[in-house]
Amino acid sequence: MTNRFRASVPLTEDWQHFDFAVADGIATVTLNRPEKLNPLTFESYADLRDLVLQLPYRDDVRVLVIRGAGKAFCAGGDVNEIIGELIKMRPRELMAFTKMTGDLIRAMREVSVPIVSGIQGIAAGAGSVVALASDFRVVTRSARFAFLFTKVGLSGGDMGAAYLLPRMVGAGRATQLLMLGDTIDAATAEKYGLVSELVDDDELDAAVAKLATRLAEGPSLAYAQTKALITRELDMSLAGAMELDAMTQALLMTTDDHAEFHAAFNERRPPRWTGR
Repeated sequence: MTNRFRASVPLTEDWQHFDFAVADGIATVTLNRPEKLNPLTFESYADLRDLVLQLPYRDDVRVLVIRGAGKAFCAGGDVNEIIGELIKMRPRELMAFTKMTGDLIRAMREVSVPIVSGIQGIAAGAGSVVALASDFRVVTRSARFAFLFTKVGLSGGDMGAAYLLPRMVGAGRATQLLMLGDTIDAATAEKYGLVSELVDDDELDAAVAKLATRLAEGPSLAYAQTKALITRELDMSLAGAMELDAMTQALLMTTDDHAEFHAAFNERRPPRWTGR
């Protein structure tokens, strides 16, 4: 399950603040407080961060899926368990919390494993940023998004939203969504560019499984490097980006997967990707 490039401390399997399962290369996190629309707490933020950071050291995971139990994806931070406690904290504690939430989003963007969020119902606040930080968002037609931070008196640029959202939907739409904090429906989110795949409500499970299986069975090295280039090149010059592209592509040309494509093409069969 693990590889040789990690310390002796065992990887955690018993996560206390969400459900976790691995099958056929697909790890699935299910936020499991449906009675409250799956809000995040101090503990679940920290657990998600630590889980994502572990993924590169697991040989049994090629894709991470994030879901919410019941009728919602994630309604954001729990109002009483988080906000009620934050207003009692001193600046040092507050900075530790805000850095922790940002560390989760940064880990999601920097981890080599593709991340798929399956979104039904509401994705609000921190839930909307977790969806934003995923590589793919499979969204039901009844789903809604709300970057509602200003509506609780805080900056709309929470957890990296002011960095990620303009790059996905443009500065104008990001200003509208982050400053006003209004809820948008799935059709609007798709028009803005937030949705990877829009599906009927009863098709979400199948659509997420199909995409996750495709990613798990595909050329994982190629996927990992593509994700890394998309993330890194957001802030690079054209010359720097072209140099990084050239070095990455030359490296991948030495891999077993690239040779396997050539063999499969000539043998008229599907490639058997090994991630090597």
